[in-house]
Amino acid sequence: MASRSVSETATAVALPAHRDTNVLRWLAAFTFSMVGDSVYYIALSWAAVQTGTPSQAGLVMTASALPRALLMLGGGVIADRLGPRRVVIGSDAVRCAAVLAVAALLVLTSPGLWPLALLALVFGTVDAVFLPAVGALPARVTNRDQLARVQGMRGLAIRFASVVGGPLGGLGLALGGATAAFGLAGLLIAVSVPLLVSVRIRELPPDDTVGTHNATARQDLVAGLRHIRRHPVLAPLMAAIALGDLGFVGPLNVGLTLLCDERGWGAAGMGWVLAGFGVGAGAASLLLTVRGRLPHAGRVAGWSILAGSVAVGTLAFAPTVVLAVGTALLIGLLTGLSGAMCGALLQTHADPAYLGRVTAVSSLVSLGLTPLSMPLSATAIGAWGTGPVFVVSALVCGLGGVVALAVPGLRRAELPR
Repeated sequence: MASRSVSETATAVALPAHRDTNVLRWLAAFTFSMVGDSVYYIALSWAAVQTGTPSQAGLVMTASALPRALLMLGGGVIADRLGPRRVVIGSDAVRCAAVLAVAALLVLTSPGLWPLALLALVFGTVDAVFLPAVGALPARVTNRDQLARVQGMRGLAIRFASVVGGPLGGLGLALGGATAAFGLAGLLIAVSVPLLVSVRIRELPPDDTVGTHNATARQDLVAGLRHIRRHPVLAPLMAAIALGDLGFVGPLNVGLTLLCDERGWGAAGMGWVLAGFGVGAGAASLLLTVRGRLPHAGRVAGWSILAGSVAVGTLAFAPTVVLAVGTALLIGLLTGLSGAMCGALLQTHADPAYLGRVTAVSSLVSLGLTPLSMPLSATAIGAWGTGPVFVVSALVCGLGGVVALAVPGLRRAELPR
């Protein structure tokens, strides 16, 4: 369906994002896609464990990470060249077809691990273009002054998907095994496609598209990296995001599991701690959705990163599961707030023509590099225990807040009114 012009969407985009039916269609599409992703990963892990050895299952689950990391920057170029909506629609269509194809194959035969590994590779490759396009799309469906609110709405959708996806995946596995779960994941992702087709997008001003189609892909990539490096807000913002994620991902993933085991809280205790974190992060997203804008965005991001890092370090010394849940709720609130503010600043300060490439760099840091901290955290905890590792991780995370507050361009950054 052809894109409509700015004049055709002027009435819609003048509304607050949470009342704009065009934005709500985008939000529904994003939510269905994310829930489908959650169900897919549950189905993939279950099928891999049932089909192969634990080590083989681990290889299948990590098969998507390499192509996603290697191709992410190129995916940002594709998103900017072809347009984010077209790329997201194509990506969801490919992911849907791949999942349903594996579901059909499992109905007909028992093919072993190879189709699961191939599916993981396809998902990782498609994610390399899907993630930058998803990040660039909000700027094309609403005005700049609504992008912070949209970031909060997106955070709520992610939290909803994480809460609903698990039970839905389990239900699919209970009713029909991996075949039914894969089929359910494919259908959920499929629902997003017609919703995305119905979303109206804003055309970029002519000045924002100059050079996009007259340069090579390598030149476009270099131009995007140069845009980040020379920008007074984006360059320090990327450093703050990288440091914050590096100090956060390890402790709140593998570190939390080892902490709960060490304290004897068990799986139930870990579940409560994770629930506390989810509630806090959801509250931060809801705050931004309702308010739409917070003043002194750069300072809020920096101080919330610093306070969140203190809470991360404190978690390792919580004597009871109740205090751990309360600390996790605070971590979720502070890191959710800082993450939403950083995302909103990225959306509003990047030039629209570069948003795919800017999002690709941010996604590469968060999804491609920071997971490397998980095995490092596990090894360090084995050698020195949870306390010292959580404290060091908190210091790394806190450096992100120091960057945000020390660099004048980012410290003074504001969201548009």
